[in-house]
Amino acid sequence: MSRLSIPLLSTQSDGFSRDLAQRLAWDAVSDHEVENTVREILTDVRQGGDQAILTYTQRFDRLAAAHISELKVTASERAAVLSRIEPDDRAALEKAAHRIRIYHEKQNQASWSYTEEDGTRLGQQINPMDRVGVYVPGGKAAYPSSVLMNIIPAKVAGVKEIIMVVPTPDGVRNDLVLAAAEIAGADSIFTIGGAQAVAALAYGTESIPKVDKIVGPGNIYVATAKKMVFGAVGIDMIAGPSEILVLSDKNSNPDWVAMDLFSQAEHDENAQSILVSDDKKFIEKVQASMEKLLPSLPRREIIKESLERRGFFVHVKNMAEAVDVVNQVAPEHLELAVSDPDQLLPDIRHAGAIFMGRYTAEALGDYCAGPNHVLPTSGTARFSSPLGVYDFQKRSSLIYCSEQGASDLGEIASRLARGEGFEAHALSAEYRVKNTVTPQLTPKFAHNGVKK
Repeated sequence: MSRLSIPLLSTQSDGFSRDLAQRLAWDAVSDHEVENTVREILTDVRQGGDQAILTYTQRFDRLAAAHISELKVTASERAAVLSRIEPDDRAALEKAAHRIRIYHEKQNQASWSYTEEDGTRLGQQINPMDRVGVYVPGGKAAYPSSVLMNIIPAKVAGVKEIIMVVPTPDGVRNDLVLAAAEIAGADSIFTIGGAQAVAALAYGTESIPKVDKIVGPGNIYVATAKKMVFGAVGIDMIAGPSEILVLSDKNSNPDWVAMDLFSQAEHDENAQSILVSDDKKFIEKVQASMEKLLPSLPRREIIKESLERRGFFVHVKNMAEAVDVVNQVAPEHLELAVSDPDQLLPDIRHAGAIFMGRYTAEALGDYCAGPNHVLPTSGTARFSSPLGVYDFQKRSSLIYCSEQGASDLGEIASRLARGEGFEAHALSAEYRVKNTVTPQLTPKFAHNGVKK
């Protein structure tokens, strides 16, 4: 294998900001050909229902079925999977699920209200969504960890029904994925995938009910479909390639850092791995570790292409500059491989998940630490957050006006409504204003529901 060619940027370079922006640039997740194909599939499923799903499943997954019920995983099949998998695998899934559940229970929000002196009561009522759809990749990809991360927060939020869809090309089902779904608490599992599965969840068919929100990762067709059905249903996000930024001082183990960078690069050729350090010699040590360790990895070709296509090193003058680079990148995963990560933490504004200290490998967050691994990518950590219980809850504002409160607020609302040119708004508020004499207005303020 040829030597890795990974660019080294420096904050001391005149063109650093331009070079950084170029390295971070990522094209949209779709193109016109994909969009046209997805739009056709969405229309077909919306109009054809179950039959369209069966047709596309046979076409793309080579899985023939006469009825949707044949594509539904039965309760007995789900129970059998749990007894069939290796005991150590089941234990790992259950321990991870337990940790994920405990963490997300801390996020649960309760309804609240407060009462003002005149008796007016204001607040917020929290309700879970009724039904959520979870998309799980199939075929070459099998991610039981994603099943746990997407279903458990919805369960903790109190979602009444969770429908999971997962493609099974040629009818091959992944036992770990199905076991994870059983442990997490999926209510229904359908072995369908692609844009057609997204359409089924978004619009509903004769056999698959319409959901309120769709979450979970997928390929470019799935991502495009989620983007197109947004509005008819909610979605979690349009995720780009996985990414990691390791901020390290000179005292970290270069082998550890190299493998942490590899852990993202092995996802696919478009994943992005970034090392930022204030010590140039340490960067060189990490490069040497990469050269040493890469040949032993099964996915070395993917890692190599990912690192050379999108990876890079950044040499900074000091840790203050390093933090500035972090905030510009707004990484999905941020490792603070430094002696005192808490010292840097207050200045870090943009990151999906922050892994603190030399012992905290990002891979732990992917599987079992507890926080969600569904994170904002491609710089969207500037305005987005990890998937959580709050993504499966709705908030309704509560407003109860006492007689005096309605009168006091009515005067304010009346004034502002007329300033915006909305006479009916003003009069609606004025009907509830007490003891007000303004003869030039017609109709005048009312008291106790009776016009003056």
